[in-house]
Amino acid sequence: MFSKKKNTSKIDYEQRELYENARKRTREKKRLFQHFVIFLIGAVFLIVLNVVIGYKEEFQPLGYNWFVWAVLLWALIFLVHFFNVFIVNSFMGKDWEAKQVDRLVKKQKEKIARLQEQVEREHPSPMKKDPQKPIEPTKRIEPDDPDRPINS
Repeated sequence: MFSKKKNTSKIDYEQRELYENARKRTREKKRLFQHFVIFLIGAVFLIVLNVVIGYKEEFQPLGYNWFVWAVLLWALIFLVHFFNVFIVNSFMGKDWEAKQVDRLVKKQKEKIARLQEQVEREHPSPMKKDPQKPIEPTKRIEPDDPDRPINS
């Protein structure tokens, strides 16, 4: 009456897992878009800093202004982030992870079954009936002979 039963059915678990996965993907995409906006603002700031203000105009590694290299490096980092969110996650998302887990579980079960067969071949159980060797009846302790050991 006073206790609240929690419904732990499989459907609720699957719905919760789907919700958590959708929430995680939404968060990843939101962070990617934030990264893109910060990249654009930062690139404009670096260009303004060099061209308009004239900060370190004379510094030109490999013949290009320093802000070009900074923006290219940042663009490369952004592309890696983009690749990770949209490309890698589609190939190695929840479905891929579930398939890998199922494959490994199947492989482990097969290995356990082979080991069990090997153990049964090398060390047969005396409880199983062997057609070549009859099972001996267990010896009963007689109350008339209390001095006789049990295992004799």
